[in-house]
Amino acid sequence: MNDLLYIVDQPALTDFCADLRGVSWLALDTEFIREQTYYPQLCLIQIASTDRVACIDPLALPSLDPLLDLLHDPAVTKVLHAAQQDLEIFYHLRGSVPTPVFDTQLAALVLGHGGQIGYAALVQQLLGVELDKTHTRADWRHRPLAPEWLAYAAADVRYLRELYPRQQAALAARGWLDALAEDFAALAAPDRYRSQPWEAWRRVREHNRLRGAQRAVLRALAAWREEQASTHDRPRRWILDDAPLLELARRMPKTLNELSRIRGLPATTVQRQGETLLARIAAARAEPAEQWPARISRPHFPPEQAAKVDEMLGLIAARADRYRIPSQNLADRWHVEKLLLGEDSPLLHGWRAAVVGRELLARLTTDAHSQAAL
Repeated sequence: MNDLLYIVDQPALTDFCADLRGVSWLALDTEFIREQTYYPQLCLIQIASTDRVACIDPLALPSLDPLLDLLHDPAVTKVLHAAQQDLEIFYHLRGSVPTPVFDTQLAALVLGHGGQIGYAALVQQLLGVELDKTHTRADWRHRPLAPEWLAYAAADVRYLRELYPRQQAALAARGWLDALAEDFAALAAPDRYRSQPWEAWRRVREHNRLRGAQRAVLRALAAWREEQASTHDRPRRWILDDAPLLELARRMPKTLNELSRIRGLPATTVQRQGETLLARIAAARAEPAEQWPARISRPHFPPEQAAKVDEMLGLIAARADRYRIPSQNLADRWHVEKLLLGEDSPLLHGWRAAVVGRELLARLTTDAHSQAAL
């Protein structure tokens, strides 16, 4: 571990980033804490190139600008594992996502190593190295960081730089490297990380059980919760848990007395926010029906089209088995139905299109031409 740098002062960070100018890719990871906040608290950044590994301490540095400039260089591919939470951190630091990216977890799925495989398991599978998991639940805000903590953190990029070229070569051999580029671009889309309170209701468990105006109320209340959580930097569940949020939307109370009878709604919330909640509920109930969030309904297919869906699902299952990709990760029935209806479907994009989607579309086109000729 003699090559490990621990960067805690500004000149060292500036020099380190200057030395990395011109590299084509970097392995990247972070350590953060989020249990008590809405925004992740960045505690450590790990970087690896082909010949160096560094742990950068954001809590000790006055500015991360040299590093952010390097990471936002479009000529440098950022290699991460399960990249979304790390990319969210960098989005909040600069208001944009560093691109382009390569996610080794997504690549592992496509290459048959399992859905959502963890970094340690992938390193074990491909490199035969068993990583130390002792510090998985460490509080990375603690200072000073012990040498064994830094070694543990550095391992998250030390082997990432070995996984990357192997996965690139395997994807290129199958002709899927360009297809995955579309998925990586979607992963780095700013809208994925931008706060959108009006869309927060979609994350509420069991929202699909609500009907009509209830869904409009849930949308309004979930937006309120999102605004409160982001403003006060508190977890959503600390503002209001999903269960009372759903119950509010289901019962749509009109008075403080009715509000106080909502199961799971804290009395302090009724006292401090009761009038606000009632106003949000009333406003949502008053929305015209055409503005309510639409409930996704499954189409009803006649027998011959239902048989076509089953046939396509059979082909998907066979292709998933061939490449050892979990079939549920490749496509589900709804994806196939959308394709059959001529609507946009995940099967038309990225790696799914390369694995099976384009073939399914070609078959549908051929069948349509055959029917037209009859």
